[in-house]
Amino acid sequence: MPHSPDVVAPLPVAPAPRIALMSDGADWHSRSLVRAFATAGARARLVNLSACGIDTAAGGLDLPGFAAARPDAVLVRTVPGGSFEAVTLRLGILHALDAIGVPVWNNARAIERCVDKSMTSFLLARAGIPTPPTWAVQSMPQAAAIVEREGAPLVLKPLFGSQGRGLRLIRNATDLPASAEMAGVYYLQRYVGVERQGFHDFRVLVVRGRVVATMMRHASQWITNVKRGGKPVSAVADATMKDLAIAAAAAVGADFAGVDIIHDAAGRALVLEVNSMPAWSGLQRTTSINVAAVLADELVATLPARAQARA
Repeated sequence: MPHSPDVVAPLPVAPAPRIALMSDGADWHSRSLVRAFATAGARARLVNLSACGIDTAAGGLDLPGFAAARPDAVLVRTVPGGSFEAVTLRLGILHALDAIGVPVWNNARAIERCVDKSMTSFLLARAGIPTPPTWAVQSMPQAAAIVEREGAPLVLKPLFGSQGRGLRLIRNATDLPASAEMAGVYYLQRYVGVERQGFHDFRVLVVRGRVVATMMRHASQWITNVKRGGKPVSAVADATMKDLAIAAAAAVGADFAGVDIIHDAAGRALVLEVNSMPAWSGLQRTTSINVAAVLADELVATLPARAQARA
């Protein structure tokens, strides 16, 4: 009989990881991430947190598009706004995903810490990270006393604001708006803007403890956010800025973050804010690095290690 060659069975192919991409719309960022995850060998599905729920009769969670199977990982692009109760439930769903072992970038705790600017400021100061002196109080008399005591301009920010909306420069107590306009909370930060042929600060993107890209935001007035007319300019973070950005992301527990850094009149770098759901369309215009690809690659790279740790 002729000798039969050994037949080698093909190795099983692992299914592509299934990613729940939390977004309230198919914007440029979400479309870029879907493509990036596909290139990284994963399947990303857009899920609106406002359509999700708790279902204890069916495994605990109701995530559209995932039925009884849980996602292999979650990347949170946006958390839709709404009533206090609605936002609490949406963050609770992210907490629940984390509790059942699904990796969530960023997890609910990091998002809560960054959305609440006062907690971000507290954690930065507690970690010894240079940041402008900041106060958060719950009445106009308290806020007025701080303004009078400091004697220097202060920036008033909505506690939950983003993209430069609602910022006001407070030079004296009469500049303070009524409590109702601020939802009963006055978040005040020492103004450190310096006119240097216009105003500028830096956005530093940190992913898993390393700086991925940096841009300078330049504007003719002190609010430099790109959404408020600031111009994104290519920049390279120096060692001090890198260290500060990485430390700031770690202080709030973020897997990825957009860290805002400004230099005061003495040239000292200070962290203004940490963003746990940063947009990067402006940043992308200043760098050849594909930001969506970095996020997708880094998240997918963590999955085998997590699987081995659970085994």
